[in-house]
This record gives sequence, C-alpha cells and structure tokens, in this order.
Amino acid sequence: MNAVIMAGGKGTRLAPLTDHAPKPLMPIIDKPILQYIIELLKRHGIYDISVTLGYMANEIIQAFGDGRDLGVKLHYFVEKEPLGTAGGVKVAAEGFKDDFLVISGDAFTDFDLSSLIRFHKKHGKAVSIAATHVDEPSAFGVMLLNAAGKVRSFIEKPKEPLSHIASTGIYVMKSEILKKIPSGFQDFARDIFPKIPGQIYAKIMEGYWSDIGTLISYYDTNRHVAEELFSSSRR
Repeated sequence: MNAVIMAGGKGTRLAPLTDHAPKPLMPIIDKPILQYIIELLKRHGIYDISVTLGYMANEIIQAFGDGRDLGVKLHYFVEKEPLGTAGGVKVAAEGFKDDFLVISGDAFTDFDLSSLIRFHKKHGKAVSIAATHVDEPSAFGVMLLNAAGKVRSFIEKPKEPLSHIASTGIYVMKSEILKKIPSGFQDFARDIFPKIPGQIYAKIMEGYWSDIGTLISYYDTNRHVAEELFSSSRR
C-alpha cells in the first residue's frame, strides 16, 4: 500500500518555534515529528510514501532525502500555492491504482494503522476515517456514526458539536476517489466528503493522538513520549 503524508502547513500556532523551522521538523524528545510518522507507516508495512510540502520544503527534503536511511522510499511534491488537503493528495497520489493511506506529517500518533486498513477492506466503501474521542470537538471535524461505523453526519468545526467523535485526518481511501477531486484548492471535509454520502465509514481508534496544534499540546506530547520512554526503560 502507498501512503501520502501531508506536511505542507506553516504551523503558525506553534510560533515562535516554527518561525525558523517547519512544524514536521519540530522535535518530539529526540526525533522530528515527521520521522515518527514515517516509522509508524513502516511498522505497518508501508514503504512507498509521497509527501506534500509547502512551507520551508527544502529543509524537510534535506533532512530526510530519499528515505533510504529510514528504510523507505520518499517522493516529494512541493506546492507552489496551497492546494488544501484533497488538492495536495490528488497531485501526490496521481497514478495510484490501489487503496492508499493519507496521514498528517505534523501530528503525533501510535494508532494501529493495520487495523484501520482491515476495517476499510471489510466494509468496502470509498473512505475510512481514523476517529478518536476529543474533549473540545468544536476544533475538529465531528461525526455521528451508526453501529457499523457508517458516517451519518460530518460537520467541520461545528459551533455546537453533536458528538465528541472527531476525525484525526488519517484516511484509507480507494484510488477511485481521486477522480472526484477537482484540480486546485480542495478540502476533504468541506469539498469532497459531501459528494460521497454513504461511502464514508469511521473507526474509533485506540491509542494516543495529538494534532500538536498549540504550544501546550506540543509540550504535552513531548511529556507523553518521555513518560512512555521512561516506562519502557523500567520494564
């Protein structure tokens, strides 16, 4: 399976940390955020990875090169102008023939991606979303699901959320969805998902996920990883 990592954002809410370095290169303890994501994909058998870039793209390319040092193959797609989540993925995934995975390069997670892939293959629809419970759903895409995980409603950053089940921006998709994405700036939640009602399922994932959207969540994530490392060292 191929994967697309979306790593083109500026990370403005992490200023001043991101004034001189892109968010995907921000360290979590001893490694850049993006390296954790690449290693997560590799653990789940995904080695061929396309990366969408924008802000300070050259720094990321110089840091990771072609990916061989991490045991993967990296392909870069630099956006001259922002293309949005779907627009960027359309370019980076051009030519994909099979199902593929999309994940953010500036969030941190330890989700079992293999379980999400199995879930996707089981229901056989266009999109599977990795979902999680959040305390403040108004900052995310919020979903209502039926018992099987079918998405009954998807509202991006609602003022009055109807649930605490949020999209993490991690998707497994059929390649056919690329045909439904027009060229230019396109967002999955606002522009694409409304076009495919009944074709979207979500799996509530176990494990840790942080979008690292603020300085507080960034340092909280560092603390989480430090605690995990400390616990491992004592076993």
